[in-house]
Amino acid sequence: MADAATTSVVPANRRRSTNAPEDLEFVTTKGIEPILSFENMGIKEDLLRGVYAYGFEKPSAIQQRAVRPIIEGRDVIAQAQSGTGKTSMIALTVCQVVDTSIREVQVLILSPTRELAAQTEKVILSIGEYMNIQAHSCIGGKSVGEDIRKLEYGVHVVSGTPGRVCDMIKRRTLRTRAIKLLVLDESDEMLSRGFKDQIYDVYRYLPPELQVVLISATLPHEILEITNKFMTDPVRILVKRDELTLEGIKQFFVAVEKEEWKFDTLCDLYDTLTITQAVIFCNTKRKVDWLTEKMRNYNFTVSSMHGDMPQKERDAIMGEFRSGETRVLITTDVWARGLDVQQVSLVINYDLPNNRELYIHRIGRSGRFGRKGVAINFVKSDDIRILRDIEQYYSTQIDEMPMNVADLI
Repeated sequence: MADAATTSVVPANRRRSTNAPEDLEFVTTKGIEPILSFENMGIKEDLLRGVYAYGFEKPSAIQQRAVRPIIEGRDVIAQAQSGTGKTSMIALTVCQVVDTSIREVQVLILSPTRELAAQTEKVILSIGEYMNIQAHSCIGGKSVGEDIRKLEYGVHVVSGTPGRVCDMIKRRTLRTRAIKLLVLDESDEMLSRGFKDQIYDVYRYLPPELQVVLISATLPHEILEITNKFMTDPVRILVKRDELTLEGIKQFFVAVEKEEWKFDTLCDLYDTLTITQAVIFCNTKRKVDWLTEKMRNYNFTVSSMHGDMPQKERDAIMGEFRSGETRVLITTDVWARGLDVQQVSLVINYDLPNNRELYIHRIGRSGRFGRKGVAINFVKSDDIRILRDIEQYYSTQIDEMPMNVADLI
């Protein structure tokens, strides 16, 4: 029970009483006014050029509310559903706060997956194109030598995964003295069991006057409790859970009596999958490998990706999928968070996810930034309970899949 031990470290004056349930209602801080255009955000001229060149016209809801407090130096906890421009919000604020005349790392962004860390770096470089921003992604699976070379040369922003970043700090290659902003992306995942110790480890090396920003689509209470430890009077920008249902995404289920029937159902749906691009989620790497092989044996073209594959292979598969060369990707939850491929408008949960939070991350792969999408859940009779639980949790409705599902995509 790591959590019980950790919450007791919070200084008494900062602890919230937990007697009444309403104490645990984390609401948006009062006085947060949306800023409806990028021009009125007070951002640098060169950055504004980069934002428009990147293709943004007006800020999304989370961008309207969170950019100003972050660039004013406040600690911020921002929650917004998948596909609403969280990564570009990070990129925008990072480019604004960096002083490009000083060639030192000033911002550190930590993400739970290598792909997300690399994607964040790309968006920063694109939006910061006219500002000469130097960013580098420090992620496992890539050459340590290359990281050392890049960091020695001098960069303003590091976007990375906790393990590699920790390693670079301990080697004294990633110097932390000028870091003024720490961003934890997908922070519910970051502060869960897997990464918590590494995050605390990194945090120990950072300067005391640090600004901390937490961003996620889901922020369970225990995470918000932990944040008391390293955030000061944070501005909260929270979307209520029942607003988290993904409006543009139609959600369906297919009842399959036995596990074996899932495969036949998937084959029946294959033509529908390839109308667009589809992501199929399985709960284990073994299942991904098994399903990929079985689909190929039946002459269906699919690609697959999971965390055990070498990084080079993961990059190549991502590249093919992004460019549309492959249309069906079978994967684990390594892909569920934050990866944006514009054309994905269908997600299939071959297995229902192991926890409710993951559900919204998975189906948020389709219908990004207000586009339409469809999610289909394969449900065995003993999964009905889990499905009902998801429906209730997100105040949403998941109907039986209609025959004409292809028309909806």
